[in-house]
Amino acid sequence: MWLFLLTEVMFFGGLFMSYLLMRNWYYPAFVAASHQLDVRWGTANTVTLILSSFTMAMGVWSAETRRKGLLVLFLSLTFALGLVFLGIKSIEYHEKWEKHHIPGIRYSTESFTNPASDPEVYKEYHDQALHGDMADKTEMYFFLYFAMTGMHALHMIIGIAILGYMIARARAGAYTTGHVTYVENFGLYWHFVDIIWIYLFALLYLISRH
Repeated sequence: MWLFLLTEVMFFGGLFMSYLLMRNWYYPAFVAASHQLDVRWGTANTVTLILSSFTMAMGVWSAETRRKGLLVLFLSLTFALGLVFLGIKSIEYHEKWEKHHIPGIRYSTESFTNPASDPEVYKEYHDQALHGDMADKTEMYFFLYFAMTGMHALHMIIGIAILGYMIARARAGAYTTGHVTYVENFGLYWHFVDIIWIYLFALLYLISRH
């Protein structure tokens, strides 16, 4: 599991490095594009995942202390919190669709070139509109946004599927007879996914919010 997580660190590390390089090259575009994200949704998802890390840790403790009822409860809570996270993320994705911020043929830079289309962007970004090539680079921001958050969401979906299997097995009496390695290893995976989100939250939502 630790070797697998190491490969995951290298994978996400490449995405993070790409984001930081592009942000340095096209700073005004990335700042303006980041202001299109709703910090409140990002904060809600961060709190949700922190809570899910706590319930997962309690699930590991329940397996180690052979408490079947608590194990099922905490795994179920972790499962539910994972679904809440994906629900919030789907709301954010839908908003990007409505604003034409999906990279590709539907993408539009109007939010960044026309102050009347989205006054809040200009209010936050010193009332400056983007022009020409720099406005086009906002699409790169959203490409990286969807690449990073999409891969993270995929890891969440896989984790939730495994949780569903674990809950069924826990109800049948598994993991509370002294064999807790499966629960412990999955706990490492879940905590790793949560940590990745904290970095995503800082890089995508919080930088340049002053």
